Amino acid sequence: MEGMRKTKSFERYSLGILIIGGAGFIGLNLAEQLLAAGRAVTILDRAPPPRSARDAFAALPGGLIVETGDIADHAHLSTLIACHRDGVIYGAAITAGPQREARDASTILAVNLGGLVATLEAAREAGVRRVINLSSAAAWGAAGTRHARLIEDETPEDPRALYPITKFAGERFCARLAGLWGADIRSVRLSGVFGPWEYDTGLRDTLSPQWQILKALDAGDHAILPRAGHRDWLYARDAARAVIALLDAPKLTHDLYNIAPGAPTALLDWGRMAAKALGLPETRCRLAQTGETATIDLHMPRDRAPMDITRLVADTGFAPAFDDAASVADLLAWRAAIAAGAAPEERE
Repeated sequence: MEGMRKTKSFERYSLGILIIGGAGFIGLNLAEQLLAAGRAVTILDRAPPPRSARDAFAALPGGLIVETGDIADHAHLSTLIACHRDGVIYGAAITAGPQREARDASTILAVNLGGLVATLEAAREAGVRRVINLSSAAAWGAAGTRHARLIEDETPEDPRALYPITKFAGERFCARLAGLWGADIRSVRLSGVFGPWEYDTGLRDTLSPQWQILKALDAGDHAILPRAGHRDWLYARDAARAVIALLDAPKLTHDLYNIAPGAPTALLDWGRMAAKALGLPETRCRLAQTGETATIDLHMPRDRAPMDITRLVADTGFAPAFDDAASVADLLAWRAAIAAGAAPEERE
């Protein structure tokens, strides 16, 4: 794996992929799969990936450059984008909870929307082949619980918190500017993602319920859910496969794509599978009893409807590779591998 490099070293990666926010959860899954396919990847983030990721990626055949910087530095951002004309993925985001919203709205706006618009402008100037904007199912907002199925451009959105508002606005910016410029800019709405490379980086106030369950089980606690948690949970490796398929597709017919497994499953079932796989009683993951406080935050008071993936399947042939059992096995194997090779500063 390549080490930290100055921007002038990027010329030979002019046909590589730039992942903005690439040291985050989704970014690392994207980088891993691109590198595994032997491709050139540049990660831009405010801090480098964790040591475990750098070590794991060193064994992969692709070429990796890690560039640290603030996306508010638009000159630096533009220089990097100009050196990556084959594709840019925008994944920088602050997944804010209410407390962060109340104290730091301007930073949330600057990262989630300001950095995106700066990226689009720089990509247009550089003639980037395709830009993928990573959005979220959160963009449906309150509408997600009022409909049986969520379909792009048909189901009306109703975002209310700052994170979903900025994600929805970002999608609209992308679609509008793509139309005005004749540029290839696509947005994807990721369903509830969980899996490898999910860390508490300080930018995600809403770590996945699956991450919370495993943390509770590791600590010897019960994982107590407020309800069974029926949602179209999306394994991170499947999410990355779908994004890369859209990045590489020779022809796309829509500006916006849902990325999801296509059907809901119950978080409670997943948690019980995880407990059993860890050699614990399945009842270590359970529903809260009357008067008992749940310890697992599902982030929504009610379950969101599943997202329709007809568009995604039609344009890429995507099919999820991981069901509940497969995701449990893969995630626990990944955790064991990371723990075995973790540097001392990365061990809890």
